Amino acid sequence: QVHLVESGGGLVQPGGSLRLSCAASGRINMMYTMGWYRQAPGQQRDVVATITHTDTTNYADSVKGRFTIFRGSAKTTVYLQMNSLKPNDTAVYYCSLRDHIAFQTSWGQGTQVTVAS
Repeated sequence: QVHLVESGGGLVQPGGSLRLSCAASGRINMMYTMGWYRQAPGQQRDVVATITHTDTTNYADSVKGRFTIFRGSAKTTVYLQMNSLKPNDTAVYYCSLRDHIAFQTSWGQGTQVTVAS
């Protein structure tokens, strides 16, 4: 069982910055991908950024150059630094961990990010 706890959401003005964090705990194998997804009202959940256990990263085109995903010294803690935020970044952001050995994906509870003036 893997448990994910997110934090760092909130209200920010356009052009502002926020940093989300996600701490994973539980039984985690050596090969995994952690990621951030987001879901706006009435929309599907879409990938924002992912990072593998070897620190390979991928980003959605809409956030490239503005968002950065990285792992902390505790390798199962992942951050999403969001800069130059836009109103259409408003969504609930979810952390995920996909275990490539157990073939399981775990999700956090989500954290709301609202970009508005």
